[in-house]
Amino acid sequence: MVRTALIYLLAITPIMAADWPHWGGGLGRNMVNTDETGLPTTWDVKSGSHIKWVKPLGSLAYGNPVVGQGKVFVGTNNDGLYDKALKGDKGNVLCFDEKDGTFLWQAVHDKLSAGRVNDWPRQGICSAVEVEGNLAWYLNNRCEIVCVDIQGFKDNKNNGLQDEQYQGKEKADIVWSFDMIEELGVFPHNLATSSPLILGDLLYLVTGNGVDEGHLHIPSQSAPSFCAFNKNTGELVWEYAVHGRVLHGQWSSPSAGAVNGKTQIILPGGDGLVYALDALTGELIWHFDCNPKTSEWELGGYGTKNNLIATPVFENGKVYIGVGQDPEHGTGVGHLYCIDATGTGDVTKTHQVWHRGDDDFGRTMSTAAVKDGIMYITDLAGILYALDAATGKPFWTHDLESAMWSSPMWADGKIYMGDENGKITIFAHGKAKKIINTVDMDEPVYATPVAANGVLFVATKSKIYAISD
Repeated sequence: MVRTALIYLLAITPIMAADWPHWGGGLGRNMVNTDETGLPTTWDVKSGSHIKWVKPLGSLAYGNPVVGQGKVFVGTNNDGLYDKALKGDKGNVLCFDEKDGTFLWQAVHDKLSAGRVNDWPRQGICSAVEVEGNLAWYLNNRCEIVCVDIQGFKDNKNNGLQDEQYQGKEKADIVWSFDMIEELGVFPHNLATSSPLILGDLLYLVTGNGVDEGHLHIPSQSAPSFCAFNKNTGELVWEYAVHGRVLHGQWSSPSAGAVNGKTQIILPGGDGLVYALDALTGELIWHFDCNPKTSEWELGGYGTKNNLIATPVFENGKVYIGVGQDPEHGTGVGHLYCIDATGTGDVTKTHQVWHRGDDDFGRTMSTAAVKDGIMYITDLAGILYALDAATGKPFWTHDLESAMWSSPMWADGKIYMGDENGKITIFAHGKAKKIINTVDMDEPVYATPVAANGVLFVATKSKIYAISD
């Protein structure tokens, strides 16, 4: 009965209404929004033309915005000083009213004492919030999974935990939290960043366990790479470890799909392998090595072996994933795969549908958008690819002439792309390249644009914009 319910939830998720309640919109993390029409293609951040509202964030915002239950949530650092009494570097999740941008509340988390090895300065919270009903979940900079009441303390109730460090009308009402460092021995390298995925009563994420500051040893070799928790209580349900094989860090996020009546959680490992685990038990279904056997890992990004930063996309029984590295390592040889998700065991040699690599695709952090047989994805060097989703052959490419941290978002027959140079480039969906417009956001765009309820939301380095016609 429980497994049947999970399959049913997977089936109905793509047609849920026009909120964008978690990273990737649907459980497959396919960056496609089929609900929206009439989205803007022109606006001006300096004159305010077509800007519904704009609000300051911190000094850096890598967290992707999500929209749910009339609210907008985004992760950032504390430099926005929404509470001027709380100064210093912290990790923050900000909550705004979707209609007019009114600031509602913030979650505030102190930095870890170990410093940059576990909690890199000024990075804030990079996890995208997951919203369901009156609750929201995220992974904070302290490697804690946090569940909050989306009303904050404005409903004059203190739900769950009663001893929050930061309380008040404009603070988060924490229902429960789970410290993966304390409870599981996780050693996050640089920062814990995974965006949780909820299916039924379970919450899934990548823990962030990684190497030490010298990049030579894994302090917690037995700590899990992937976990499932009860979303209501925070109880650990299962865990899965990539024992001793993590190359650097583990910064990606899970996706989900159903194959032959079984729900798979697709998880990118820090060893460069993609894992499909049983959603209920955490047992291995299959794994696929995304690095050629001849590849080699070298410190500083000089080698040809990569880990996985992008989120895998599950679409029509296939998994789409590209390899990459810490963007500070720069561009380099990458690989992009389409994997048949029907196999069991080691499917590296048996279930590869297609592959692009070497000179044909670079390192990437981009999550794909797959629509009408066309796959859109970028590499870190700034090339946008429109590929045949069935074969991997290109329909067209475009050099955006900027480093690309974000992912393409398909909505309203268009592809929206934000880049580090601060531009949003809008393409028409199709097998022939057509640029509709390029808009200057006046500062870098690291997060992916999202659309919800007729409005385009763009988080830049230090602001969030709601844009509409």
